[in-house]
Amino acid sequence: MQLLWSKFSPVFRRFLISYLVILMIPQIAGYASYRASIEAARSSSIENSYKSLSLGKEIIERNLLQVEAFTRQLAVNPDLQNLIAGPKPHDLYNVYGMNRMQRSLSMYSSTNEYLSHFFIHIPNYNAIITPRTVYYRPEHYYAANQLDGMSFEQWYDQILKQPHFNEIIPLRNYKREIVGTVLADVPAITFLQSLPLNSFNKPQATIGVMIDQDKMASLTQNIVDQYGGWTLVTDAEGQIIFSLGIGQAEAEQVAQSQRIEGKAAETEQNAKNVQNVQSVQPGSDDRLLISIQSSQNGWNYMAGIPEKALMTKADQIKQVTLAFTLATIALGLLFGLVLAYRNSAPVYKLLATFREHITDSPGRRGNEYDFLASHINNLIANNDSLTNAMNEQIPLLRDGFIKRLLTGEFYTSTELEVISSQAHISLHSSKGLAGLVRVNGYANPDSEETIHELGVARLLVKQVLTEWNAQVLITDWGTDQIAFACPLDANPLNEAMRRCEQELNTLMKVIYREHRISTTIGTGAAYEVWNDAGRSFDEAKQALDYGIHMGTDHLVRFEDTMKENEMFYYPIESEQRLLNTIKAGEPEEAIRILEQLFLRNLEERELSYEMTQQFIMELKGTFLKLDEPKFKLDASLLEEYKNRVTSIQMTETIAVLRGKFKQLTEDICGDFQTRRAGAHADTMIEMIEFIQQSYADANLTIYRIAEYMSKSEKYISQLFKEHTGENLSDYVEHVRIEAASNLLQSTGRTIDEIAEATGYNSAHSFRRAFKRVRGISPSVFRKMDGHSG
Repeated sequence: MQLLWSKFSPVFRRFLISYLVILMIPQIAGYASYRASIEAARSSSIENSYKSLSLGKEIIERNLLQVEAFTRQLAVNPDLQNLIAGPKPHDLYNVYGMNRMQRSLSMYSSTNEYLSHFFIHIPNYNAIITPRTVYYRPEHYYAANQLDGMSFEQWYDQILKQPHFNEIIPLRNYKREIVGTVLADVPAITFLQSLPLNSFNKPQATIGVMIDQDKMASLTQNIVDQYGGWTLVTDAEGQIIFSLGIGQAEAEQVAQSQRIEGKAAETEQNAKNVQNVQSVQPGSDDRLLISIQSSQNGWNYMAGIPEKALMTKADQIKQVTLAFTLATIALGLLFGLVLAYRNSAPVYKLLATFREHITDSPGRRGNEYDFLASHINNLIANNDSLTNAMNEQIPLLRDGFIKRLLTGEFYTSTELEVISSQAHISLHSSKGLAGLVRVNGYANPDSEETIHELGVARLLVKQVLTEWNAQVLITDWGTDQIAFACPLDANPLNEAMRRCEQELNTLMKVIYREHRISTTIGTGAAYEVWNDAGRSFDEAKQALDYGIHMGTDHLVRFEDTMKENEMFYYPIESEQRLLNTIKAGEPEEAIRILEQLFLRNLEERELSYEMTQQFIMELKGTFLKLDEPKFKLDASLLEEYKNRVTSIQMTETIAVLRGKFKQLTEDICGDFQTRRAGAHADTMIEMIEFIQQSYADANLTIYRIAEYMSKSEKYISQLFKEHTGENLSDYVEHVRIEAASNLLQSTGRTIDEIAEATGYNSAHSFRRAFKRVRGISPSVFRKMDGHSG
């Protein structure tokens, strides 16, 4: 057991012990309740026995009182008075009077079962009258009703001749006539009363009532039947009145022991002046002795009830309670094991992960929670350090993003959004104005002092620009220049651009007035999309160069440089952006750049015929550069495109030239899109095959898939979403649930085994995922499949 216990992790053991302690609290309360229930059941059984015994006592005493009342009625009976008090009639036996008295006695025997067998001895005639007949000689009556252990002479002298007052002869057997001359032993007590009631010497008549033991004992029969005990009634002297369910010897022994205790009880009864003395005492053979001493005649009513019989209800409660307790303990232990495993498994896995990647110092490991807390604190500290380091890099990222934006290095909107979010730059508006500020007065910054002064001057200029518009993007451009991109939110665009230029002129004056720094600003034409910011910045550079050449110290617009229009406009940056957008398969952006070139050269400028031809030649040369190996075009397609480029004639109209270059751009971009889609399809096939092969790995995450594909997580997530319309994580879950469904249908493996086989860390997480996908639990799914099959 110790070896088995040691196999569980300490975390699991701690959880289990805590659950067991909680489980034992209601068990202790239940045991206390059980003990109270047992005692209540025992007390209830004793109380019921008391009530049964007391009820039998009351009925017996009530019947005895009726017997006494019967004797009092006979004492005033006129027929009996004539027989015992009057002179003897001429008829020696007075047959008429005797028969008349016998008939009147027969009515009494039907009123009380205790009066079914009695006699009246009339000494005047030496005759005995019973409810059935008249015996004119007492020996005839005695012959049919002999008293055990007593001769006729003794019976005659002690019973008939002696005076009696409510006297009871204890239990004895009577030889009673049953049929003809057949006699049977009938145990009974005898109630004797002499008449008249106040006769103390020579009675004139004697009444004897024989009460059968069975008639009295039947009143306590339910105690014997219910509990399997016995009942015993003794008189005040300890003589047995009757008994039931107990042997004669044992009854004598109990009666003897009660004689002594009866005297003490009688003394206590007199002292307390109560009606009855009741007691419960332990008896022999694991019995409880319940006794009630009557205040009416001093009789002791006793019941010996087995302790086991009294505890019948208690035993039932005990069995039910024990079964319920064992069931709850087993169920609680099962839940404790499940909860301990469920709550300790994540902690244990976390511990295993930490210990796998972290080398502990040698020696005994401390508490697991202290271990986790210390290393989590280290992780938090390292994360804070990493966060601080990354925050320190944000200005560099921001500066690099602005430079790439102004040089036109972003060819797709997706790339622009991703990198801007990494640099913590929010692009509120896609419209704006690019510009370049030059700090004047430092022609040759060749000394350290001059460079330092330029750095301070640039910082002051940037501060003024930031205060003017917090959303303006600013970066250093060389030693004495500052590049910026100012967003324009208002419409129309030309009006917003004019207002921005006016405010920039005002800022130049503020900079000079407050900091004595002379500046020149060049601005390009406004852009309507972020990808066109590079073109606007190129124009700003041309405008600044023009302003420096002219020696101006004010804002110079690109439009101002177009006064000399003998040269065509086709900077190397525009050519490079056009080639890159074609390669990226972005026809809209490529056509936009192409349209701007036609706009700048053929609408905004008045080029000569020779310059126009030179511009078209340069444009054709750009398209012929697609022959370079880096574009990776098929030989057949490349030859087709070259033929289409060379077929463009200089003598064609501007509209035709414009249409041909536009169509050529769309076709080439379409080819690149097809090639990219094919590459994406290959990537998708490879990714799906990897997921199908590795779904059983619990560590299969988007990071693992991206690592296998040698691509970024964002790229594969977006690629999968674009091609399937489904999230990559949802697809992995669906693959796992599909595999789990097949296992549920075709195998008898347990839920835990299937969860582990399909890449879930626990059966609980598997059930939740299965229900989320299928709408039902795994067990219900298996039953439904079995039923349908």
